[in-house]
Amino acid sequence: MLDLATRLTTLTRPRLLARAARIGADDYARARHLAPLLGRAYPQRPAVILTRLLDLEAQYEAARVVANPGYSFARHVAVLIAIAAESRMYLQSKAQAQ
Repeated sequence: MLDLATRLTTLTRPRLLARAARIGADDYARARHLAPLLGRAYPQRPAVILTRLLDLEAQYEAARVVANPGYSFARHVAVLIAIAAESRMYLQSKAQAQ
């Protein structure tokens, strides 16, 4: 099993998805955006949040790759936006702790 930093640095997606996530991450607000993705009782620890988001994103990526008719591009982008923003916060907190 990969550690969180490795999962974040090795995450690669098509250019359009990655660009949409980077742009959307600038307007990300945890209180507003996480509840629809992880439920109202989402965890408070950044590492747990990121782990759950990465697991959820892996499901969307699998659906995208096999062209699942239930795949939602908008929902996939929303998860990627949350990952981009949360990873920024996580990596900044790790850097400040050192």
